[in-house]
Amino acid sequence: MKKNGYFERRIDLALRSWAEEDNRKPLLLRGARQVGKSSTVRHLAKSFKNYVEINFEDDKEVHIYFERFNSPQDICKQLSLFYQKDIVAGQTLVFFDEIQSCPAALAKLRYFYEKYQELHLIAAGSLLEFAIEEMASFAVGRIRSLFLYPFSFEEFLLAQKKDMLIEAYREASPKKPLSEPVHNELNKLFKIFLVVGGMPESVARYIETNNFLKSQMAIDDLVTSLKNDFAKYKKKASPLHIESVFESVANQIEGKFVYERVGQLSNVQAKQSLELLIMAGLVIPVTHTSANGIPLGAGANFKRRRMLPLDTGIFLRTLDFDASQIMIAEDFKTINMGALAEMFAGLEILKASPYHIPYHLYYWHREKKQSSAEVDYVIQKGGRIVPIEVKSGLRGAMPSLRLFMQEKNSEMGIRTSLENFGEIGNIEVYPLYAISNVIQKK
Repeated sequence: MKKNGYFERRIDLALRSWAEEDNRKPLLLRGARQVGKSSTVRHLAKSFKNYVEINFEDDKEVHIYFERFNSPQDICKQLSLFYQKDIVAGQTLVFFDEIQSCPAALAKLRYFYEKYQELHLIAAGSLLEFAIEEMASFAVGRIRSLFLYPFSFEEFLLAQKKDMLIEAYREASPKKPLSEPVHNELNKLFKIFLVVGGMPESVARYIETNNFLKSQMAIDDLVTSLKNDFAKYKKKASPLHIESVFESVANQIEGKFVYERVGQLSNVQAKQSLELLIMAGLVIPVTHTSANGIPLGAGANFKRRRMLPLDTGIFLRTLDFDASQIMIAEDFKTINMGALAEMFAGLEILKASPYHIPYHLYYWHREKKQSSAEVDYVIQKGGRIVPIEVKSGLRGAMPSLRLFMQEKNSEMGIRTSLENFGEIGNIEVYPLYAISNVIQKK
């Protein structure tokens, strides 16, 4: 629901919870460019008497305060004079935006925890991961991180005041399917979300105008802005190389990412550029795991990874895909877009994960002569390993899922598609739009 020009996000609850803590740490809000970090902080600021926002890219004059002073109280006195705003602990929210542009400020965050814990301080930056990597040491244990992604499907519905539909699929289960009219309505909205994507500007344009063209124009502007940012990433990687890899990720959406397919780049150049895109949050890796035990990362093979673009809307615009085909398709097999369903499922799993930890996506692959098999996602649910297979159609056998369950002695598996909730033996069926239920249900 939009309040004062703001669409509510699930992370708002985590931010309010942080603000109410007694012994709070400075908060570092992490995520890709233009996923809504600044907007969420400004929304939280409405609950404070005072709000001071420092943008380190725009206000370079304030850098000297962080270079000259170690005391957070002294720094705040200088900022209060500069901005002509009161900074009072307990009454003021202070926001350090684009903090990667001032390494001294990033380094001083630890002092705010050690010496000025009563101050509410949030920091964010679009290229934050690069700055953290270049620091000799980071304030581990003295700063809390929250990770923000584009809108989830639930947030997209919330922005349209579809609260009753959200409640309906949250309460549904494989044993308690939705009525077909409600299921069909959710599938229709799900397809719209695939096209619009979850980037806040695209979501806002669509909801305000009910026009795909307006949202796609917003995505085009965003992609141009992201590509302009490539020059800021690192001097050792050419912006042209990064752009080539960025586009290749969309073209290699199905299967393992292969450096040789990027074209005109050496493997080293392609790998370098890909790692920068991952650090910037624009590409999400899905890593192969043997899934022989918990944690799944213990069996990870980082030489075998699939790559997902951050957003379905960006993905479809990069491929110049005709959105109308998605809207009229009864299943994704007819338009050869099974990879889009897989991508959506992975991103929804990521968005439904806890905000305070960097969540990693895994898949399983077995390659033997005349007997290859692959499970799209493998998650840890409590003490269990749960395989998830994404189907582009409404029917179909699940040999890979059943093989995994047999080899790993899995009690249950999950199939997700355009189908309604249901059960097939010990395999639970979830609609794609409700795959986040798997993560969020107890």
